Amino acid sequence: MDKDRIKGVANQVKGTVKETAGKVTGDHGLEAEGNVQKNVGKVQENVGQAKDKLRDAVKDA
Repeated sequence: MDKDRIKGVANQVKGTVKETAGKVTGDHGLEAEGNVQKNVGKVQENVGQAKDKLRDAVKDA
């Protein structure tokens, strides 16, 4: 498993917590920051998945 996948999932969790905290407290800045971090985590996880697939394809070749 690629490190980007692990970091991506961690960022998604942190982002979700920030986003929820922002919604609960009415802090729109924190909510937006959490949303951005969550989306960055999704991209990061997808990059890690692509690296894993590429690594597997190279092994099979």
